[in-house]
Amino acid sequence: MSERLQKLISAAGLMSRRAAEDLIKAGRVTIDGRVARLGDKADPHSATVAVDGVPLPVSPDLVTYLLYKPLGVISSASDPEGRPTVVELVPPQPRVVPVGRLDYDTEGLLLLSNDGTLTNAVTHPRYGIHKTYLAEVEGQPGPAALRQLREGVELEDGTARVRSARVTTRSRTGAQVELVLGEGRNREVRRLFEAVGHPVRKLVRTAIGPITDRSLRAGQWRRLTNSEVHSLYAAAGLGAEHARNLT
Repeated sequence: MSERLQKLISAAGLMSRRAAEDLIKAGRVTIDGRVARLGDKADPHSATVAVDGVPLPVSPDLVTYLLYKPLGVISSASDPEGRPTVVELVPPQPRVVPVGRLDYDTEGLLLLSNDGTLTNAVTHPRYGIHKTYLAEVEGQPGPAALRQLREGVELEDGTARVRSARVTTRSRTGAQVELVLGEGRNREVRRLFEAVGHPVRKLVRTAIGPITDRSLRAGQWRRLTNSEVHSLYAAAGLGAEHARNLT
C-alpha cells in the first residue's frame, strides 16, 4: 500500500518528517526518477525513493546483515564440496547473497544482502569502499616493507598496493599489522605479505568502509540499520551533499 512520502522517508530512520517535507519542497526527492511533490505517496515495496539521486532504504523487503565469518566457512550461497557457507549462518528468508567475499581461512566482517544497489556500491572498485584488516605476520616488518606495501608490489596478476599499513603490536615472534585495502583480489593480503617476506599467520577483516562492530563473535550476525546502509552509499560517493544534509 502507498504511504505519504515524508512518512516513508522518516520511517527509514534518517530524518524527521519535517526535515523530509523540507527536502520534498526543495525538489530534492524523486520517486522512480520523477521529482516528487509534497503530498505524493509511494509504495515502499516497489518504488525507488531517492534524495539528491541517492536511493533511500525505504523498502521493507530489503535486508542487509553484518556477519562475523568464522574460519572454515565459504563465502558463497552453496558449495559443491559440501562445506558450510555463510548463508547458512543467517536467516533463510529473505534470500541474501554475500557482498564480496572472505577467503576460507580468513575470518571477520562480511555483508550479506538482497539490495543490489548496495552490493554494487560495496563491491565495484570504482566506488572505493575500503576494507580494513588486522594481520598477524611472521617477523618484524620495518619501514621499508610497509612502504613497499603502500607503493606497490608486483604479483602474478599485476601490481597491488594497500592504502595504509601500520604495525599495531610487536612480539618476539612476529607483529600485528593494520592495513586498509581499496580492492579485494583473491588472497591479496596474504600474497602481499608473502612478497615482502612476512607470511600471514592469521587474518581478520575488522571494517567494511564505515561499518564495524567489535561486539560480534565468530558466527554471530545482526541486521544493518538504515543509517548504516546510508553511510555505505555516502562512502561510495553517491550523493555526498545529501549525506551531509542528513547529519
